[in-house]
Amino acid sequence: MKNSFLIVSAVMMLAACGDKAQTAGGARQDAAPYTGTGKPFADQAWKQGDKASWESHLKARGQNTQNEYSRTN
Repeated sequence: MKNSFLIVSAVMMLAACGDKAQTAGGARQDAAPYTGTGKPFADQAWKQGDKASWESHLKARGQNTQNEYSRTN
């Protein structure tokens, strides 16, 4: 009885070592967001790969469309 419990617990511990990494897949995380997607349907005023342009568009988006105070006044 005691030996079977040790064997079962040893098998369970070894089975836990065989877990694969659980990733969702999807978008690459190795590139900065401002590098773009390479797709032609991006905003025409933003040049893909230009960090300053990315930051200015992000700031304008935050002020113009995602700021409830400025939208209601």
